[in-house]
Amino acid sequence: MNLLLSPYKIAQVELKNRVVMPPMCMYKADENGMVNDFHLTHYGARAIGGVGLIITEASAVEPRGRISDNDLGLWDDEHIKGHQKLTHLCHGFGTKMAIQLAHAGRKSLCVNSTPIAPSPPIFCENGGYKIPKELSLEEIEDTKRAFVKAAKRAKESGYDILEIHAAHGYLLCEFLSPITNKRSDRYGGSLENRCSLVVEICDMIKEAVDLPLMVRVSADEWVESGWNVNDTIVLSQKLKSIGVEVIHVSAGGNNAIQPQMPELKPLYQTPNAQKIKKEVNIPTIAVGLITTATQGEELLQNGTCDLVAYGRELLRNPNFVFFAAKEMEKKECIETAYARAF
Repeated sequence: MNLLLSPYKIAQVELKNRVVMPPMCMYKADENGMVNDFHLTHYGARAIGGVGLIITEASAVEPRGRISDNDLGLWDDEHIKGHQKLTHLCHGFGTKMAIQLAHAGRKSLCVNSTPIAPSPPIFCENGGYKIPKELSLEEIEDTKRAFVKAAKRAKESGYDILEIHAAHGYLLCEFLSPITNKRSDRYGGSLENRCSLVVEICDMIKEAVDLPLMVRVSADEWVESGWNVNDTIVLSQKLKSIGVEVIHVSAGGNNAIQPQMPELKPLYQTPNAQKIKKEVNIPTIAVGLITTATQGEELLQNGTCDLVAYGRELLRNPNFVFFAAKEMEKKECIETAYARAF
């Protein structure tokens, strides 16, 4: 049975196939973070191409949470109309829509705001970043409420699924990592404490919004004494216990230098998705230089994941699903011919 192109349900939401377009920032919004014609064309083309689930790029839950001044936002009711146009368009082609709710934290490059982080003066080493301001406990509560409000707007905008961005060195990932979180209160120190903010935000969203919830994680920072896949398993168990449906498994992002990073080759990140799926018994999305239908099918068949993210491949080829069907059809014909011959 072909799994990649078969339907799959996330809670009550049925996808027509298991091909996922992951969130990839395009930096094409205006200074107010509004959806525009670029986004309608960009995502609409992938919906026309047959993608089962599109996850709209990181959309900031507050203005200073943008990665850049040209990122999408969902911090204001004024954003809803544009997102409604986007979801309505893609729904018209049978594609389900998720949105990644995000806060850039110390990795914000916005010109007129000061970035925030769990702990100063730890700033991102990649160049161009400002020294962040440490969040107070009161500001953490404000941030939690901002995520919940954005989640409510996402539902009003017509999204089918929510995703919380806790990966790639952005704010929630910064709280998870012992490298960037040096707090001494209930949000710092132990693994339990460092997981608290992500878990609390997800729990609040599950209480407030009746939509399936996914969390994107960096399973491993690839840095000695940093966040690792065993930590991610603990976090994923906590998230599963409060009703999170899917873990979207990526890696890296908190540090410019990642000395333990594996060779960049096809499927290089997928073992983490497999380990989390096995240890936690929760559906996972696998990422990591996956470019062919055959690769995706093998990942699904061997139990590595439940959904497959094609990032760069969908940027290159919006009609990937059509070609995937042809690829799988050809493979099945060859296998049938081989079986008959022998």
